[in-house]
Amino acid sequence: MAKRYELTDEQYEQIKDLLPGKVGDPGRTAEDNHRFINGVMWVLRSSAFWRDMPERYGNYETTYKRFSRWAKKGIWEQVFKRLLKDPKNAYVMIDSTLVKAHQNATTGKRGRCVRLWGDPVED
Repeated sequence: MAKRYELTDEQYEQIKDLLPGKVGDPGRTAEDNHRFINGVMWVLRSSAFWRDMPERYGNYETTYKRFSRWAKKGIWEQVFKRLLKDPKNAYVMIDSTLVKAHQNATTGKRGRCVRLWGDPVED
């Protein structure tokens, strides 16, 4: 049974062929992609800092570096596209509790003025 924030074995089976580090892929063979993905999911879904990631997922610094490399290569996009094909895709849903904005994001610096819909005032 998967722990909180982790992919089940069935969910992992759907995406494992998309992930780099398989035997036969160029470069280094991944130690455990399933554990790595569960670590990433834990950090992203719990909104914790990378350094607070539990040790059972591995070293947080190497996990973050690998996460960043995969993001630059577009691997996460492929994974989410595959998972979205599943009609029971609750594990890929993002809600407003996961979306954060910097404290200064609420105001602009003399940019376009925000106005009410239908307001005829010109810029």
